[in-house]
Amino acid sequence: MSVLSRPEAPAVSGSASASAAPVPWRLPAVIRNFVRNREIGLVIVAVVIGLLSGLLVAIIWHLSEFAHAVLFNIPFDTRLSANGVISWQRTLLVPLGGAVILTIIGVFYAGRFKGRLADAIEANALYGGRMSMRGSLLISLQTVLSNGCGGSVGLEAGYTQICAALSSQIGQRLAARRSDMRLLVACGAAGAISAAFTAPLAGAFFAFEVVLGAYTSASLVPVIASAVSSWLVMRNLVHTSFLQIPGTPTLPSVEMVGQTVLIGVLCAFFSILVMLAVAFSERVFLRITVLRGALRLVIGAALLGGLALLTPTVLGSGHGAMQLLLMSDPTWLMLVTTLLLKALASAISLGAGFRGGLFFASLMLGALIGQLYSTVLMPYFPNIALQPGTAAVAGMVALGTGVIGAPFSMICLALELTGDFWVTIGAVVAASTSALIVRELFGYSFATWRFHLRGETIRGPQDIGWIKQISAATLMRSDFASAQDDLPISTAQKLFPPGRVKQIVLRKGDGSYGGIVSSAELHGVTDADHDTLATLAQLRHQYLLPSVTVRDILATFDRSEADVLAVVDNLATKQVIGTVSEAHVLRTYSTELERRHQEVFFR
Repeated sequence: MSVLSRPEAPAVSGSASASAAPVPWRLPAVIRNFVRNREIGLVIVAVVIGLLSGLLVAIIWHLSEFAHAVLFNIPFDTRLSANGVISWQRTLLVPLGGAVILTIIGVFYAGRFKGRLADAIEANALYGGRMSMRGSLLISLQTVLSNGCGGSVGLEAGYTQICAALSSQIGQRLAARRSDMRLLVACGAAGAISAAFTAPLAGAFFAFEVVLGAYTSASLVPVIASAVSSWLVMRNLVHTSFLQIPGTPTLPSVEMVGQTVLIGVLCAFFSILVMLAVAFSERVFLRITVLRGALRLVIGAALLGGLALLTPTVLGSGHGAMQLLLMSDPTWLMLVTTLLLKALASAISLGAGFRGGLFFASLMLGALIGQLYSTVLMPYFPNIALQPGTAAVAGMVALGTGVIGAPFSMICLALELTGDFWVTIGAVVAASTSALIVRELFGYSFATWRFHLRGETIRGPQDIGWIKQISAATLMRSDFASAQDDLPISTAQKLFPPGRVKQIVLRKGDGSYGGIVSSAELHGVTDADHDTLATLAQLRHQYLLPSVTVRDILATFDRSEADVLAVVDNLATKQVIGTVSEAHVLRTYSTELERRHQEVFFR
């Protein structure tokens, strides 16, 4: 039986269900019309989003630094992961205390948000850029608490969530079109990453590759405006650079290109391993059902504290540890130990339920792989081995590409960090190699991999929400001809003369669906005194449910080779409520597809 149905999508705060709620207020009509009709209006809004994003990132950054200084008793100008004088009591107890607080918050807010909270990628892919501000504030708070208490997670997820949600709220107050809403969310994400790494180009291309899913001339200026505005704010409020690369870069050569390819291969496989490790960790912690899973975070914090006793570099996002290792001359054993423990700590933290992401962890792990490669090779091949800084940048970009799925963003990050074009050449080679291998062997970035584990069909930020909105219920016609399947053919020929209808939907004695008879076949029967319509019935086991989306409908038409399919109410009663023709589906689908392409490339 060919029956297409899709389980009900979980409610997502700030998503389709939330979008139906009335907006409390909107900006004046003159402002809304200016932004809607003039490109300069959208650019001005993007600049405002960038300024606010830079301010939010600076606030979150200072909150995290303050938490580290107070909770771990370290100087305010010292990075947590670069400090080796933390007492063992604080190393163990602070993550445990943070886990308890996060558990209480999770229990308290468990019933306050229906379903999952959409991030920027999911919101742009499914819900036209609509996000929940309250839910995003909660996620950002949890991210700050997770990072502040030493969780081995980055703040970049919190930055992106709150900045994208703010952009979404601004778009809703402007009554922005769906395409403009998605663009504004991308502007928020660009501002967040630009401020986080003091790298406006990396932030802009992160928005294009990860949040928007396309680069167009119409989206270029708003995204760049937001990224640069955010970067300027962060520079004036924080006065810090993301990373300093020591040493003289390796000049381009055949040997350099070959070695960066090798680093890209190593980082590609390690990025896949890290993503699988996080998924495995989540499955393990989900099996902990004591007190309804309330102990998951506590157990994860205890394991994290144990790892931190071995090396404090596993605490926090790892900015300080990465810089410290680059500026010093670590042994290969120290690099291997830090690499494995940091990867394990990140997997445990995310699996246990600490909020955050793998963005910065992937950069640190990649830099460690590159530095390890250079450290091992340098004593044996001093004339051709990559300089540690060059190798670290290549590894950072390659592993970041594998995990984040944004090669151009990572390449721009390398260029903005080093200011050296020759180093960037190695980064381009390593990122391209890593992207190819991960795409061929794994097929997912970390974000889309987690969507896959949840059962979603999201493979990127491209707008597919409109596809789910076009269903059999919206495409079907309810004015169809029907008859009982035990009706004699001769009688049916009189009731449905040639040219009146194209097909007849049959109903069984209990009212359920019994197949379809075409008018041509009905009137092609010459000796029909004793036969009933049931003998002519076709497509008895091919029908649709109202929730089936347009792509699945087209797939069913291909398999059944039918021109028309019936739509039944449910699998229990199978009462026919309408019919769908392939011609109408194709016409509607192509029209909507053309409309979306117009929205992407032309404003």
